[in-house]
Amino acid sequence: MIVNKNKEIFDIGSKYLMPTYKRSPVVFEKAKMQYLWDVEGNKYLDFIAGYGCLNVGHSNKFVVGALKNQVGKLIQSSNIYYNKPQVMLAKKLCEVSGFGEKVFFANSGTESIEGAIKLVRKYSTDNYNQDRYEIITFKRSFHGRTLGALAATAQIKKQKLYEPLLQGFKYAELNDIESVKKLINENTCAIMLEPVQGEGGIFPADKGFLVDLRNICSEKNILLILDEIQTGFGRTGKMFAYQNYSIYPDILVVAKSLGGGMPIGAIISKGNITESFGPGTHGSTFGGNAASCVAGMAVINYILDNKLADKAAKLGRYFMGKLMKIKDKYSVVKEVRGMGLMVGMEFNELVAEKITLDALNDKLVINKVSDSTLRFLPPLIISKKNIDILLKWLDGKIREI
Repeated sequence: MIVNKNKEIFDIGSKYLMPTYKRSPVVFEKAKMQYLWDVEGNKYLDFIAGYGCLNVGHSNKFVVGALKNQVGKLIQSSNIYYNKPQVMLAKKLCEVSGFGEKVFFANSGTESIEGAIKLVRKYSTDNYNQDRYEIITFKRSFHGRTLGALAATAQIKKQKLYEPLLQGFKYAELNDIESVKKLINENTCAIMLEPVQGEGGIFPADKGFLVDLRNICSEKNILLILDEIQTGFGRTGKMFAYQNYSIYPDILVVAKSLGGGMPIGAIISKGNITESFGPGTHGSTFGGNAASCVAGMAVINYILDNKLADKAAKLGRYFMGKLMKIKDKYSVVKEVRGMGLMVGMEFNELVAEKITLDALNDKLVINKVSDSTLRFLPPLIISKKNIDILLKWLDGKIREI
């Protein structure tokens, strides 16, 4: 009797794992750079990169080598002690950010967002008054799934499931500076946004809008938080997306690709702000563990040494240019948006799920962020030849619609 291993493990998983994900019918067993293999030995070309967690590719040998060396010595120690990988990664993040002076390490993006919310509120109430705790975020945003991060995520469909939410959030329209100005009052302590909205459908902020936002924050002593959980580490053609806009945030939140597959998140901040985070005010048991921090250092060095941000900018222009030509051929394609190798393709019909599943059947791993929008987040080590394979497949698939 021939057993389909994918189905066998899928069925066991369906029985024992909580159904919080709509899982695709494939079980991946191993991966290397831009490729994945399922338990049947089938090879796939990856254009998701673990939801943007693997900018340097799957099982990158430099990250794996650093991890192997570290886990034999020290994986985790209490944060009442320093560990060298944590200290050195904090220093590196401050250096590559161009503005940061202090770092707090967490385990994920959403945990880092929670910490940033606590930090700006405490800083504001410490320095102004107890009522100055309101935060402005943006419609279509996505900042995480914990209750605080969900309150910041201006998507009613997601929020309705878990009301009542944390209070004190107001929601503006991305690229509409007047909508922001209308929400600012004497109790506004921070404005938080993604330079490119990822889960919302790949919507980049306009340069003029982000510059105006920075100026308003500086004028009114409001802190600007940039959520670069998905856009960070070379994804948009710079180490961080804000560097495309010639501005600096007051606080930068990162995660995902920083760990090269290991769980890690970080809050990078100007030093004066972090005076409000004294001993006992915040913490994370596993945040900044030696293993994840070693991986983080290896990721940053690999990106810098291999000029992956420049590569993302170049290949992103090529990819989007070709996608625009597909759009011009087929009326079913509504819009192509993106920055670097963070690209969305929106359709006039609800076809994204079918395209995603058909791609998987043809050994291409792509992702939808809505019923009408595909999102492409390939590893930054992807080749032009790999992109051409996807483009040829997409052209043929869209022709069938």
